[in-house]
Amino acid sequence: MKRTFESAIRSFQAVAESPRLTKFSLHAPKSVEVEFDNGNAYNLSAEYLRIYSPAVDSKIRSIGGEKVISGRRHVGIMSAEPVGNYGVRLLFDDLHKTGIFTWDYFYHLGSDRFTLMRNYIKTIKKHGLSRDPPRKK
Repeated sequence: MKRTFESAIRSFQAVAESPRLTKFSLHAPKSVEVEFDNGNAYNLSAEYLRIYSPAVDSKIRSIGGEKVISGRRHVGIMSAEPVGNYGVRLLFDDLHKTGIFTWDYFYHLGSDRFTLMRNYIKTIKKHGLSRDPPRKK
């Protein structure tokens, strides 16, 4: 319990201290590019953004209590629409469109992208799933 609480505090502090977004570019259908006032810039793939969509209904499978999204290697981003002054809603070509990506969340995804992607690949392999979509019969 203590570890979870400390982790939550670190996450909150990281979000509270996130730099300000200075550039957002949609490179449909493959990626989103974001830049921040501290000089950090990230090119985030459509697959990565889709599997880490903040939406509740992002077609997640629960396997042994673990939330897993698989088969999204070739997903594309069709459009991005602004949501207030704090983020965008991305529309993916698998018709997922309910996640709102805040600027702080983009920063988190960018700064932790290698760890997050490595963890995702380990998780899908552990459950015998693939990044590739299922083959049509």
